[in-house]
Amino acid sequence: MLTVASLRKVYNGRGWKPVPVVALDDVSLELGKGESLGVLGESGSGKSTLGRLISRLIEPTAGRILFEGTDIGGVSAASFVHAPQRRLIQHIFQDAAENLTPHMTAYAAIADPLRRLMGLSDVESRVHELADSVALSSDLLRRYPHQLSGGQKARVGIARGLASYPRLLVLDEPTAALDVSVQAAVLKLLHRLRQDLGMSYLVITHDMEVVRLMCERVIILRHGHVIEAGETRAVLKSPQSDYGRTLLASVPRLHAPVAESKMPRD
Repeated sequence: MLTVASLRKVYNGRGWKPVPVVALDDVSLELGKGESLGVLGESGSGKSTLGRLISRLIEPTAGRILFEGTDIGGVSAASFVHAPQRRLIQHIFQDAAENLTPHMTAYAAIADPLRRLMGLSDVESRVHELADSVALSSDLLRRYPHQLSGGQKARVGIARGLASYPRLLVLDEPTAALDVSVQAAVLKLLHRLRQDLGMSYLVITHDMEVVRLMCERVIILRHGHVIEAGETRAVLKSPQSDYGRTLLASVPRLHAPVAESKMPRD
């Protein structure tokens, strides 16, 4: 479904940091249909930049991004808004609260992509269908973001991301802003949705436990370079790089035995 080849992103220097910053350098990966790939790394590793490049929110400096055989990396971010692949790749951002418009109800937030990307006018049944798919009670649809809990806002964000029937979800730290108990519920929800809908996930995270629960394969980024890649179980059990071993030793683990027991491996 997705092939990234020799991807490079350099940000032009400005302000107090006038020199160019290399965020990604020669990054390559592949993601199959229905597969979940983890992108693991600390802050500043380039993982969020990679997600934004794949979602075509920013421009690559070099390299190719192929989605279902089409080179979408050659399409500008501004033009990609109108590309047919736009609705098929959805990006769910780290903090649901920051990515929900304060003056829009949960209903309006979910309905928005149905109107913009799908061109639908009668959206009520689809909004309720999406809310039901993420276990969001219909009475919560009338509420504004400040009236929702963190888990409820996360579910609105996921429902919004599912609205256009995507084939690829880019999940940027999908549980980072949530309490541990809520994290487990959201991860279990995301796992079920992938099984039910056959989507592919690119899971961007600093948490090895999220990768262990969600992903068949993982790549580890450091300073914009791929340090390690492989099957998740093998990499997390016995990382081959010093950096991978350091991450395994230092990153807090998500204690969610109940969630894990209900999330069998494919």
